[in-house]
Amino acid sequence: LAFKKQYKDLTGVDAPAGGKPAAKPAPAPASSGNADKILEQIAEQGNVVRDLKAAKAGKDQIKPAVDQLLAFKKQYKDLTGVDAPAGGKPAAKPAPASSGNADKILEQIAEQGNVVRDLKAAKAGKDQIKPAVDQLLAFKKQYKDLTGVDAPAGGKPAAKPAPAPASSGNADKILEQIAEQGNVVRDLKAAKAGKDQIKPAVDQLLAFKKQYKDLTGLDAPAGGKPAAKPAPVAATPPPAAATATSNSDGDKILEAIFEQGNVVRQLKSNKAPKPEVTAAVQLLLKHKAEYKALTGKDAQPGGKAPSSEPVKTMSVDSGSPQQLEAQIKEQGDKVRAAKGSGASKDEVQGLVKELLKLKTDYKTLTGNDPPGAAPQQSSKQKKKEKKAPAPKPKIEAGVTRLGIEAKKFEDLPNWYSQVITKSEMIEYYDVSGCYILRPWSFFIWEIIQKWFDTHIKAMGVTNCYFPMFVSHAALEKEKTHIADFAPEVAWVTKSGDSELAEPIAIRPTSETVMYPSYATWVQSHRDLPIKLNQWCNVVRWEFKHPQPFLRTREFLWQEGHSAFATQKEAHEEVFEILDLYHGVYKELLAIPTVKGKKTEKEKFAGGDFTTTVEGYVSATGRGIQGATSHHLGQNFSKMFNIQFEDPDSTTGDKLFAHQNSWGLSTRSIGVVVMVHGDNKGLVLPPRVAMYQAVIVPCGVTDANKDQLNTHCTDMKKTLQKAGVRTHADLRENYNTGWKFNHWELKGVPVRIEIGPRDLKNNQVVVVRRDTGVKATLQNENLDDQLSKLLDTIHDDMYNRALVERDANMAVTTNWEEFCKLLDQKKIIQAPYCGDISCEEIIKKDSARTEVTEDDKAPAMGAKSLCIPFDQPADATCETCIQQSCSNPATAYTLFGRSY
Repeated sequence: LAFKKQYKDLTGVDAPAGGKPAAKPAPAPASSGNADKILEQIAEQGNVVRDLKAAKAGKDQIKPAVDQLLAFKKQYKDLTGVDAPAGGKPAAKPAPASSGNADKILEQIAEQGNVVRDLKAAKAGKDQIKPAVDQLLAFKKQYKDLTGVDAPAGGKPAAKPAPAPASSGNADKILEQIAEQGNVVRDLKAAKAGKDQIKPAVDQLLAFKKQYKDLTGLDAPAGGKPAAKPAPVAATPPPAAATATSNSDGDKILEAIFEQGNVVRQLKSNKAPKPEVTAAVQLLLKHKAEYKALTGKDAQPGGKAPSSEPVKTMSVDSGSPQQLEAQIKEQGDKVRAAKGSGASKDEVQGLVKELLKLKTDYKTLTGNDPPGAAPQQSSKQKKKEKKAPAPKPKIEAGVTRLGIEAKKFEDLPNWYSQVITKSEMIEYYDVSGCYILRPWSFFIWEIIQKWFDTHIKAMGVTNCYFPMFVSHAALEKEKTHIADFAPEVAWVTKSGDSELAEPIAIRPTSETVMYPSYATWVQSHRDLPIKLNQWCNVVRWEFKHPQPFLRTREFLWQEGHSAFATQKEAHEEVFEILDLYHGVYKELLAIPTVKGKKTEKEKFAGGDFTTTVEGYVSATGRGIQGATSHHLGQNFSKMFNIQFEDPDSTTGDKLFAHQNSWGLSTRSIGVVVMVHGDNKGLVLPPRVAMYQAVIVPCGVTDANKDQLNTHCTDMKKTLQKAGVRTHADLRENYNTGWKFNHWELKGVPVRIEIGPRDLKNNQVVVVRRDTGVKATLQNENLDDQLSKLLDTIHDDMYNRALVERDANMAVTTNWEEFCKLLDQKKIIQAPYCGDISCEEIIKKDSARTEVTEDDKAPAMGAKSLCIPFDQPADATCETCIQQSCSNPATAYTLFGRSY
C-alpha cells in the first residue's frame, strides 16, 4: 500500500492492476490522424479489462483499468465528436454529402449493422453495444440528410421510385417494382427483422403503390402482377346489329372479364386482404359495364360469349332414343360407382358432365326428360319449394322426455347422442369435434388409467411428460411417418396479433417430440432400455364427421415409447403391452377383442409391424380399433440418431436402438356405450362404474322418512368400507319412479330398494341393470353377496358380447358370399395374399353402389381389421379372396366395415 501511495503521489492516478505499467493516455491529438492510434489503445486496454474480469481479479484492480479505458474513450470523443466504436475497431467513416456517395453510406450501414448483430449474438456488454448502435444511427442520419428518405432495411439499396410516368407504358414497370419490394418486405418479416428495418421497406412499397394508383386510377393488383387490361371500348355503341369490329371488341372485353375473374377467385382462395380483393372486383365490374355498354347485353358467367348461332337440332342419325337411354343408364352406373369407391372430385365431375350431355341430347331429340329423371328446375324454383317438416313425435300425456327416445337398432346416431348427453357423460362444446368429459365418463378413464398404470410400472415403465408443441423441422424429419397425420395436424400460426415466423404444430403423436431427447440420453448400452409413458392429450383435426369418443379432434390417451439394445427385448414388450390392452377391454370393460397384426397397408406409418386389439359393434356391423402396439424397428432410431457403442466391438462400432410405441385412448369409452347400451340408456360394466350400486328408499312417508334415510346412509357406509362404490339417493324433490329411471339411464349396475317391509324383514331388493332381474338378499353379509353379484354381472356382460360378436364373425373363401356377408353387417375372415394393391381392390369392389332394401346399411367397402393370431380352425390358406388375384393367401385376414 505504501508503494501504491508513492505511485499515486507521483502520477496523480492509482497504480494499474498487477503493478504493470498501464498504457499512458495519448496527448490530445492535434489532427484526426491520431484517432486510429487512440482506437488501438482502447482495443488494447479493453483486452486488459476483459482479462482481469475473466481472472476474477479484485475490484481494486479492475477499477483503475476501467478508468484508464474510459480516459482513452474520452480522448477519442474529444477528438472526433463521436463515441469510440465497439471493441476499439475503427468505424467506417461517413461519406461526404454528395448523391454519388449514397450507395457507399448504405454499404457502411450494412457493415455496421452486422457489427451490431454480432455483438448482440455474442451477448456483449451494454457498454460495447451502445457505441456500435450510435455509430449505425449516425450512418443512417447521414443517408437521410443526403437523400431525404430513411435508409432501407439491412442497408440494401431500395428500388428507387420511378418518376410519375407520362404514359401508361410505365404501369407494368411500377408493378414489377411493387412485386420486387413486396418480396423484400416478406423476407424481412420472415427473418424477424426489427421494426426499424421493416417500416422503411413497407413505406417504400406503399410509395410504389401510390405511384401506380396516381397513374392508372386503380389500386395495384395483389402481388404486383399486372391485371388483365380492359379492352378498348367503342366511343358510341352501334345503333343496330353488332358490326364485325364491335364483335371483336366484345370478345376482347370478355377475355379481360375471364382473366380478371380468375384473379378475383385466386385472391379469395388465398384469403388476400380485403382492399386487394375489393380493387380486383371493381376492375371486374368495370369490364362488365364496358361489355354491356358495347353490346347491350350482360356478360355471361365466366366471361364466355353467348352463342350467336341458332341452336342446332340433333340429327336422328346421331342416336335413337333407345340408344341414348342405354347410354344414360350406363353412364349413371359409372357415376354411382365412382362416388361409391371414393373417386376424386375431378373424376366424378367429368363423369357427371358426360351424363348431363347425354340427357340434353335425349331431350333435344325427343322433347322430353329421360325416363326416371326428375324435371329440371331453376334455382329460384328450388328455393321457393319448402321441404315439409318431419312430423314431431307425439308425446303422451304424463310422459317426460328425460328418457331415451330413439331405438338403438333403428336410429343408432340419434340413440348414441341421447345416451351420452342424457346420462351426463358428455357436454357439447362450441368448437366442433371437441367435447367436455363430465365426471360420469371421466371416472371410467381414471379406472383405466389406474389399472394400466399399475401394470406397466410392474414392467419397469415410468411416467413423464413432453411438450404438446412440435417445431416444423422436427415434424418434417420423419416424412414417411408424418404423411398419414399431415392432413390432421393443427398449427399455431399467431401470437396475439403477430404472425409467428414459423408455425408450430400441436402434437398428433409424440415420436418426433420425444426421440431427439432419446438421442442425447443414449450413449452406451448401459443407458438402455428406456421405457417411458405419458398420459396426455393429442390433437388430430379430422375432416370427417366427428363423433364423441369415437372420432374427436382432441382426445386423451396414453402413449408409451421404449428403446432397447436388442430386437428380442423390443418384440417381447410389444406383445406384453398388447396383452394388457386385451386385459383392459376384457377385465374392465367386459368387451371381447380379436388380437392380431395389421396388414402392410394399415400398419403404423414408419413402423416395422403393428399389433392391435379389434372390437365389434353389432348395431352397425362395424369393427373398431381398440388399441395398438407398434414395433418401430430401427427406423426412428436411425432417423433421430439414437445409437450406442457396441459392447462387443473393439473398434467402437455404433448400434441403433430397437424401438416400440403403444397407445390407448378415450375412444374405449365410446366402445363401452356402443357395445353394452340398450334402449333405456347406458349399461356400465361394474368395474368402471362410478357408482356400482345406488340405494333408493321406497314407500317413504313423513312417519318413516328419518328411519329409512338413516338405514340407507348406514348401509352405504358399510358397502363403501367393503369396497363397493355406493350412492344413496335421498333427494326429496324426486319420486321413487323418477329415480329408478334416472339411474337406469346412467347405467348403474345394481339398484338397491329398501322399503318399510324390507326394514322389518332385515332384507333388501336388488335389481340388475343389465338384465332387469330382481332378487331379495338378506342384510347379513350383504357386502360379500353384492361383490359376488357384481363379478357375475361383469362375466355375463362379457359373455353376451362374445356370443354376439362370434355370431357375426364368418369365414369364407368365396367373393360373392364375402360381399353378401358384408351387407349382413358381419366381419369376415378370408384368405388374403398380403399385397397392398389387392386390399385396395377388395375395398373398392365390396363397396355397395346400389340402394338395397335396408337403406340404412353402410355402403363403404371392407377394409382389413387385422390378421388374427388365432386363425380359423381347420382353415387352409388358399388363393387370395380378391377375384382377379391368383397369388396364394398368406393368412386368413379379418375384413369388415370399420370406424
